Amino acid sequence: MFSPPTKKSTLSARRNVANRGDENSTPLAGNRRPLLDSPAVPNRPTTGTPAPWASRLSVLARIPPAKRSDRGDEVDAVQPVYVGEFPQVVRDAQIMSSQNHVPVHLAADASISGGMDKETSLAWIICGNRLFIWNYLLPAASRKCIIIDLTSATSEIGDVSSSSFQTNNWLVCVVNWDSSKKMGSNVVQQSNSAGIILCNKKNGALIFWPDIHNANKISPLTCLAFSESEATHLRQNGKAVSSKQRKTDNLGNNVAKCSINSLIASAIPAAVNSCIALACSSNGVLWRFHCSPSGIHCDQIEDGMSNIFSQGGDNSPLVANKGYPRSLIWHSFSHSSDDTTRQFLLLTNHEIQCFTVKLFSEFDVSKLWSHEIIGTDGDLGIQRDLAGQKRIWPLDLDVDSDGKVITILIAIFCKDRVTSSSYTEYSLLTMQYKSGVNMAKPIGEQILEKKAPIQVIIPKARVEDEEFLFSMRLKVGGKPAGSTIILSGDGTATVSHYWRNSTKLYQFDLPYDAGKVLDASVFPSSEESEDGAWVVLTEKAGVWAIPERAVLVGGVEPPERSLSRKGSSNDGSLQEERRNFSVAGNIAPRRASSEAWDAGDRQRAGLTGVARRSPQDEESEALLSQLFHDFLLSGQVDGVLDKLKNSRAFEREGEINVFTRTSKSIVDTLAKHWTTTRGSEIALSVVSTQLVEKQQKHQKFLQFLALSKCHEELCSRQRQSMQIIMEHGEKLAGMIQLRELLNTISHANASGLGSYYGSDARTSGALWDLIQLVGERARRNTVLLMDRDNAEVFYSKVSDLEELFHCLERQLEFIISENMPILVQSQRACELSNACVTIFRAAIQYRSEHHLWYPPPDGLTPWYSKIIVWSGLWSVASFMLHLLNETNRLDDSVRFDFYSNLEVLSEVLLESYSNAITAKVDRKEEHRSLLEEYWKCRDTLLDSLYKQVKNFVQAKLQDSAQENEELNKDTLMTLSSKLLSIAKRHEGYQTMWSICCDLNDSELLQSLMHENMGPKGGFSCFVFKQLYESKQFSKLMRLGEEFQDELSTFLKQHPDLLWLHEVFLHQFSSASQTLHALSLSKDDRSISAIEEIESIGSRHKLTLANRKHFLNLAKISAMAGRNDGYEIKMKRIEADLNILQLQEEILRHLPDNEEKQSIEQKLLPPVDLIDLCLKIKTRELSLRAFDLFSWTSVSFLRSNTNLLEECWRNAANQDDWERLYQMSINEGWSDERTSDILKETVLFQASIKCYGPDAETFDVRFDEVLPLRQEDTSSSVEAVLMQHKDFPEAGKLMMTAITLGSISVASGGDGIRYKLCV
Repeated sequence: MFSPPTKKSTLSARRNVANRGDENSTPLAGNRRPLLDSPAVPNRPTTGTPAPWASRLSVLARIPPAKRSDRGDEVDAVQPVYVGEFPQVVRDAQIMSSQNHVPVHLAADASISGGMDKETSLAWIICGNRLFIWNYLLPAASRKCIIIDLTSATSEIGDVSSSSFQTNNWLVCVVNWDSSKKMGSNVVQQSNSAGIILCNKKNGALIFWPDIHNANKISPLTCLAFSESEATHLRQNGKAVSSKQRKTDNLGNNVAKCSINSLIASAIPAAVNSCIALACSSNGVLWRFHCSPSGIHCDQIEDGMSNIFSQGGDNSPLVANKGYPRSLIWHSFSHSSDDTTRQFLLLTNHEIQCFTVKLFSEFDVSKLWSHEIIGTDGDLGIQRDLAGQKRIWPLDLDVDSDGKVITILIAIFCKDRVTSSSYTEYSLLTMQYKSGVNMAKPIGEQILEKKAPIQVIIPKARVEDEEFLFSMRLKVGGKPAGSTIILSGDGTATVSHYWRNSTKLYQFDLPYDAGKVLDASVFPSSEESEDGAWVVLTEKAGVWAIPERAVLVGGVEPPERSLSRKGSSNDGSLQEERRNFSVAGNIAPRRASSEAWDAGDRQRAGLTGVARRSPQDEESEALLSQLFHDFLLSGQVDGVLDKLKNSRAFEREGEINVFTRTSKSIVDTLAKHWTTTRGSEIALSVVSTQLVEKQQKHQKFLQFLALSKCHEELCSRQRQSMQIIMEHGEKLAGMIQLRELLNTISHANASGLGSYYGSDARTSGALWDLIQLVGERARRNTVLLMDRDNAEVFYSKVSDLEELFHCLERQLEFIISENMPILVQSQRACELSNACVTIFRAAIQYRSEHHLWYPPPDGLTPWYSKIIVWSGLWSVASFMLHLLNETNRLDDSVRFDFYSNLEVLSEVLLESYSNAITAKVDRKEEHRSLLEEYWKCRDTLLDSLYKQVKNFVQAKLQDSAQENEELNKDTLMTLSSKLLSIAKRHEGYQTMWSICCDLNDSELLQSLMHENMGPKGGFSCFVFKQLYESKQFSKLMRLGEEFQDELSTFLKQHPDLLWLHEVFLHQFSSASQTLHALSLSKDDRSISAIEEIESIGSRHKLTLANRKHFLNLAKISAMAGRNDGYEIKMKRIEADLNILQLQEEILRHLPDNEEKQSIEQKLLPPVDLIDLCLKIKTRELSLRAFDLFSWTSVSFLRSNTNLLEECWRNAANQDDWERLYQMSINEGWSDERTSDILKETVLFQASIKCYGPDAETFDVRFDEVLPLRQEDTSSSVEAVLMQHKDFPEAGKLMMTAITLGSISVASGGDGIRYKLCV
């Protein structure tokens, strides 16, 4: 926002830095003296955060000594303290985001956004389309980062446009579900129970995750607030009116044309993972969202909102009314998680309003009080209509932890009547509750009063636009007590503290590799009643804390500065800043033209400016240059290594390494004799010579590194730096070959083809146009090159050869227009393809010739395999694919040339992808998305190329007078040989299979299967899959005899063939198990032993007959195997056979209707079969239900006791026990007669099956689960029968029946015989 007045950074410098790309951080070194203490930087302020005009080091080098030596007494308390780094996944996302293309007109909206939650100590960052959440106070070892993909959530809303999806368009609110934690807890713990809400500012879209830890497993809940079909409007009397009946709000504004300004949320105590969220929109509407796991209910609150603009906005033109209300905050006084009501404050354009919301039932919102802060009475707030005032904006408000003091940030646009100059005055207005007012239930008209006079932060600041003003946020708390922090939209943070009768300001401003300040919060303090120090979340440098002493000592008087990075309103100060910046930086300021990067362009540090380096780096680089110069003159390298080590030349890595910078200066040297006054023709005539001279000098530099032993040191300590040095040689070789290619194309055009545009053939063509685009891009980003020719700049900036591919991706339509004839389009596409292939092959050849110079490649991505390169390659390839069908109208020679270029380009593109994936795997990074992209690209290219090959063969067949099959095969083999080698290299199995099938060459197929034996079967498994899907089972099994391991791997997913293979291998027991599982496959379950047999589902629908067939085969296989325990296996198979037969029997009892048809061929689980037996209610099926229990597993029997009891009830109902009882009384039955009668009852037969001496079950007896007699347990057969309506009279007969059955043995033809059980 502003810096100490002793130093002020230039306006141009601040704009410069905003355009810089990411730079590598400096590695920590224990023996490095901090740059902060370096006397080489002149005029450093003695207090406050080091300002950005100082010579730059990475922010990680500014970690205080306590972090480096674990000695707390060494902490410099007047400097920010480094708290912690981002999780690695956040870093990776930022790196990937920085490599993506961002259009210039969206650059401001495409930056990452983030925030911090004080209650849960969670920090969050939205980068790209992902939300990252972590606890910033936990140690790095235990810190876990939650990653939420926003793409699927926003796609469900349907109304979210690409523009509204920008990261800074989202408001994020964390909801803590853990009621045991108090607000402001001083114990830092990771929240295990929290939800999160996202609200889109532009369209009111709300996304709710009830549990952030399961956010990627459970789909989020969504709601669109501005959608008329979902929103309802509540009147004060509680009646709801559909929004369809009311298109506008109470102000006459269209509800849909507004934006959300603020969002707050609170957990509902009586509900699980449910909360109330409140949002205010810029047209005076207050929205309420009831979020729960079952859905989101949205409605509009009207209670107390009708007069939101009634004062000030209507009566005074000074008070702004656009974009209000601004802020919503919870009133934090003595709130606990069990409270059923909460108060919240609303900041309008002229007053503070207080509401209460009930956290139960209908969640009613009612207004408690309002206080005018901008009016005619200055004692109540700010007096308006004063001389010089032009406009007043209340910007934000916050409440202290006790809820007693409310602070409001005010901006007043003024005009000096003497000088007629305009300025903005920033102030803080502090209000407190009047004495005697009950904050929980305030009563009276005047609730608040001024706590102190208005604190003027900046009396005369520059005039900012309203958008910038509304981007400011205010937070209170933190140390020193009573301090506030102001965050502005451009990423600055200023702490304001009223101390010793004056306002002191402290600006948190790290060097520019820290990026913006995203949010600020307060550390949990060791004191129960106090907040801790301020903590800020930066865009690139992690989390930092501001010690109390830093604010007290480093605070300065309010300067006449703006609350932004745009500089001062004092012209003299700006001039002084520019002078100071030039002196401190030791280099001339460099500016990147805003027009250079077109829509979607990436910013790269190599073009946008020179990295700010320490004096030590510059001394080391100067020493290296001198030593290399001496080597060129004398060839001597004595003492070079020791001198460079002493100068600490080996401490930096990557682009900022002094050896890398020297190599870059060699390949990027501008020729002194190249000038635009001599014309491009003269300049191009010396290009080849200049490039060769650079190559020779770079080779000398490599020799210097080798002879001085620096090469060995770099390969062991700075592998990336050495890799970059060698890549400079690759790019130089590629540039030389590219120049030769352009020369060849120019001569070919001059000899007859000419140019489509009719210009000079030497300076025309697709490649020439591409060179012009790349050179123009570089010129516009480096002001020192603006006087140079485009081609001159292109050939000079060798290290930026990647920009050629970047322009291919973003500006291909300017090189090849759709308005051009198809022939011209194809020729220009081939020219660009040839250029890309030439560069790639030159780099590969250079790497092959100099492979001994390269460092170990593990984890290092070659430059030609980075996203910027293969994105450009894919852009050309996809264009050629689109053009492929259009070339059918051209001559055969042109078509074949076009195909050949696309074929070679595809090989290069796929190789680039492959190298990138290999590097990610070596670094153990996430590579699944890149791998899927690679597969998709490969299949698209190879399929299209092979179709074109077949078209060529078909065309030749039509031209031939007679059909010759052998000739056709030879032609196909010749044309597809190169394509086949590409497919083999990149596992293009579909293309390999198609070629073998069209050639009908089994020997080629088997050869390819042997050559491609991947970890998962490779090409062999693919072939088996094709044969399986075409139902060529016999060929599959015969071919599998040669590839038995691969066949076994494949058949594990196809049990309908696996058992055949196992029988062939005489693995009968395995075949039995496979057949058993196959016969019972249904949702991975077996009907007889759900937990014991793992079934693999088959893709073919099995009938009951098929299943019985497989079970019989399983039985035979088990008998053939005769392994240990095969008898039990046989019993299990037999039981499953019985269940299938019983299902067939049950189906015969069902009437022919839709229900029978739907289950006729399905495998019904035992529970369903038992239910059908009970439903049909025949005597026979009533008994068969008990058979099902005896055929199933012990777990089934134990888990379905209630169902077993229901079967006994059903069995008792099958006989008329009242009639039997009367007959026994009337006829006077003897014991023998009674036994004969009872043995015909279903209860008797069921008792024999379940409790008889010969009753059979698996693992457990029935009496262990459901005893026959009522004993100690309440569950028994007797207890079930006691519930029967006839038990009071016929109970003795019932018990006699089941008792006789338990001691009886069923015999085949001799009836029932009894066994005496002692």
